[in-house]
Amino acid sequence: MSVRPDLHQHYVRACQNLGHPENPFIAQVLQEADNKIRWTKGITLKIAGNNHLVPVQRVTDYDLQVLVSVLCSTALVTGLDLRYNVLTDAGAEDMATFLQDNSTLQYLNLMFNDIGPSGAELIARALHRNETLTCLRMTGNKIGNEGGMFFASMLRINSTLEKLDLGDCDIGTQCLIAIATALNRNKSVKAINLNRPLLYSQEEETTVHLALMLKNNFSLVELHLCKHEMKNFGVERLCEALYKNSSLRYLDLSCNKITMDGVKFLGELLKQNQTLAILDLNANRLEDDGAIYLSKALTLYNRTLRALSVVSNNIGGKGLVALSDAMKTNTVLSYIYIWGNRFDEDTCMAFSELIATGRLKPNCTDVEPYEMEGHVHLAELSHGLQKHYYWTPSCGEVTKEDANSSLAIAKVSEY
Repeated sequence: MSVRPDLHQHYVRACQNLGHPENPFIAQVLQEADNKIRWTKGITLKIAGNNHLVPVQRVTDYDLQVLVSVLCSTALVTGLDLRYNVLTDAGAEDMATFLQDNSTLQYLNLMFNDIGPSGAELIARALHRNETLTCLRMTGNKIGNEGGMFFASMLRINSTLEKLDLGDCDIGTQCLIAIATALNRNKSVKAINLNRPLLYSQEEETTVHLALMLKNNFSLVELHLCKHEMKNFGVERLCEALYKNSSLRYLDLSCNKITMDGVKFLGELLKQNQTLAILDLNANRLEDDGAIYLSKALTLYNRTLRALSVVSNNIGGKGLVALSDAMKTNTVLSYIYIWGNRFDEDTCMAFSELIATGRLKPNCTDVEPYEMEGHVHLAELSHGLQKHYYWTPSCGEVTKEDANSSLAIAKVSEY
């Protein structure tokens, strides 16, 4: 391409042609993109409504109508971040029309807008034809079980999408089972987020279906099952499946009802599993015995797990010290998050020693030692798995992949 497209001027003309006033935030982003554009790489337009540095005018359906008319005239935009705006089903219709014919966009973030079931249907149907988009985040849009079913149907047809985030979307049992069924055959999806569905049964049938899927799917690398009301029975089913699975590297079981008995199955799994690299058990009920089960597996057998979160699990000093001892033997485990448990003096000393000797780097844990009146204590740091799941810093890209979900960090170039 020899002539540089002027995105801002295209936007100004499109606003005039459609009789719509300019959105100053969109205009500013397009001007910055024009100034920093590079020919050898695609660009991501960050038009997120939760910009923390300056107040912005959030993108409306009318704004989006103008914006997609501009994007149709360029092949350089490969990423579009529209999170935390006020887009509705009408905006979803314009986006769906754009996606049907677009052959450039790889990353689309519609997180926390006001898109409902009908908007979800339009976007999902557009992906029947689209062969370019690899990452889609619908997080926080209340598409419900009805809207989620359209995405489940899409997964039977689309062979391009690699990352799909339906967390906090109010999907239900029927949708989860349909997605699990679709993933039995889908070979393209590498990461999926199914956090916080609306489940009304205690039978854990959705977990059973997801476990059956893991026995057949050897493409999925990342699976988020936060807030699934999962208990020990469900964990046992997942572990049975993962003995046969050789692809899953990131398993998120946070905010469930897993106790020490359920962790026993995970401990046995880790003795044999050579794939899992990140395990999130945040906000369960492991207690000391559960932590000890994990520490034994990590000390004697497992040399694959790199990151472990046991935040807020009612673990006392005995269990926490066991985990710190495991790190002395296991040199692969590099990230560990423990805040929200019951620290005693032995815990504080053990983790202080790990950090002082360099075995545990300060940016790889969520605690920092300090001394007061001759005693060592631990203070909380704002580190953890999926630290930038709901937001990304304005200062630049996050490079610590172990400490962040891949769904939150798409590999799309900046300006």
